Amino acid sequence: MRADIDRLMEVRGLDAFIIPGGETENPFRRYMLPGVTSFVNGTIVKLRGKPAVGIMASMEAEEARASGLKILTYEADIKAHELWQIDDIDERSIEFFRRMFNLFGITEGTIGLYGFGELGASWEFMQLIDARFENITFKGERMNTLFGEAVRTKDAAEIAILRDIGQRTCDVMQATWDFIAGHRAANGVLVNGEGNPLTVGDVKRFVRRQLLERDLEDPLGMIFAPGRDGGFPHSAGHADTVLEVGHTIVFDLFPKDINTGYYHDMTRTWSIGGPPADVERAFDHTVTVINTVVESLQVGEMVGKYNLMNYDMMEEYGYETPRSHPGTQIGACGSVLGHGVGLQVHERPYISEIDNDKTGEKVEIGNVFTIEPGIYYPDKNFGIRLEDTIVINEDGTAESITPLHKELVIPVRG
Repeated sequence: MRADIDRLMEVRGLDAFIIPGGETENPFRRYMLPGVTSFVNGTIVKLRGKPAVGIMASMEAEEARASGLKILTYEADIKAHELWQIDDIDERSIEFFRRMFNLFGITEGTIGLYGFGELGASWEFMQLIDARFENITFKGERMNTLFGEAVRTKDAAEIAILRDIGQRTCDVMQATWDFIAGHRAANGVLVNGEGNPLTVGDVKRFVRRQLLERDLEDPLGMIFAPGRDGGFPHSAGHADTVLEVGHTIVFDLFPKDINTGYYHDMTRTWSIGGPPADVERAFDHTVTVINTVVESLQVGEMVGKYNLMNYDMMEEYGYETPRSHPGTQIGACGSVLGHGVGLQVHERPYISEIDNDKTGEKVEIGNVFTIEPGIYYPDKNFGIRLEDTIVINEDGTAESITPLHKELVIPVRG
């Protein structure tokens, strides 16, 4: 969590870190600007042992001050009007960094660079500043990054935000259940009052309206995948597909809160009318797995243990897993049972035994992650996934913050 940042900097030998500005959404920058409810473009500078400081355009500085950070401006403190007189873009960038370092008294040491950007441009930029500042070592990270470790646990304020988003997301999903149930079956498909078939596109448009009414958005594109499409774990579903009676629907909803930038992630599997017996059996198995894993979560245990538990149960039920059938694309074919959720929909910890010996990740107080077992058989026209977002409370208990029922069958008329 944020309170760990100085310790994480010390472990890495960082004297400072910089999150460069840019007009793309940057969850690291947002992480350092809690309380800011609109997009701001700017640079974050953090010296170890001192509060972070933002450098923003003056038109966004007031928004950024809601974070509680000291905010400098490009215009007043960097003298941006002077930089614009430098024709060479590379030299302009170097001069910006030189002025920024002077503001913070940085003349030497190791500086971490974090953020998001176009890979080629970032690579060129890293080489440029590395060559021009001889007494400063610039450092990047790939595995076990500073921010990856920081976001692995959430503080009380973050958990309160995530709980609220979870409730609103469940409200949207319940509204979608009710919307579908309000249709009737005719000739094996769902139709509205005028007799027009209900499609995946119709449902997604309904969901997006419901999200917006609750200050949520769908920037990454929800999954609403009936029948065969649901048998491919990340098939989003096709807009013109008509909802058929007896087919399963994998509905994976991972909206972002418009104000805070935090996500929720949940999945339910539904069937319109009664499904075939083998589908119902697979659904019951998935319910048992998610309930058993969540009930078994214990602080201090390696996270990979719980994916292996998932494999144990699924194999006992007779399904293929990546352990029993390496490379399988059917059965319980997922290699990761869950992932952290925060300002990114996928972040640490990852609930998998893969590289768990290298990351050393264990279940910790303050974790917020998903548990999402699934069974996939596209050739049998079905997929099943159930997903809750889980918080590990101060007392060590695991609690779902996805308070929605896991009923399978949506009853419809006709």
